[in-house]
Amino acid sequence: MQLYFTSDKKPLGLYTTKSSFRFPGHNTNKMSSPSKATTIPHVVKEEVIASGKWLKLEKTTYVDPVGTTRIWETTKRTTRQTGAADGVGIIALLKRTLHKDCVVMVKQFRPPMDCCTLEFPAGLIDEGESAETAALRELKEETGYKGEVVGVTPVTCLDPGLSNCTTQIVMVNINGDDMENTDPTQQLGDGEFVDVLLIPLDEFQKKIDDLMKKEKIVVDSKVYIYGMGMSQAFFKPNELRVLKQ
Repeated sequence: MQLYFTSDKKPLGLYTTKSSFRFPGHNTNKMSSPSKATTIPHVVKEEVIASGKWLKLEKTTYVDPVGTTRIWETTKRTTRQTGAADGVGIIALLKRTLHKDCVVMVKQFRPPMDCCTLEFPAGLIDEGESAETAALRELKEETGYKGEVVGVTPVTCLDPGLSNCTTQIVMVNINGDDMENTDPTQQLGDGEFVDVLLIPLDEFQKKIDDLMKKEKIVVDSKVYIYGMGMSQAFFKPNELRVLKQ
């Protein structure tokens, strides 16, 4: 294949061994086109490959939009209850007189990452619990704070290319002037080690960036996206910071 130019070096056309000279945009009807969808994609069957206490690996047989049967490897939780979501993530805002509003965060070692991570408080929903109840329980256990639910998202997926795990994000306000919240005490279970961090809302992304420079830590993607949104809302309502880096 050769590309021909005009005298002012603008592309003129292509010459190939399979076709005559053609100008850009000229349709020879010889180009292959993507297959068109002919069916609704759906799962045919799921077979367990391996199972542990908390997770299982399945071979998922499914039909794609053009009717081809394919195989996928899927990770699932063994703890899913009858509710719609596996767990909750909690965006908790600590409000105190004469202080900046702060987001309550948790830092903990995560074996799959082989390092500490910065996350929103989170946990699994127990049988019979609502997302709101689970969020307040997990917040109390992990951070010691008692809060009030002010919003709940619909069920959302976490890593759909790997797993069917789902979550609901619960927004919580914490009255930091309440005696119960002036000296919060964690209620961690056996084997749980969680550090609580308070990050000012108006400096959220900057503080996270500073933390990553100082420590070997990985930030949860939901947390960083939230930080980008807060940064844009506070400082650059018409410009997303990541586009300038």
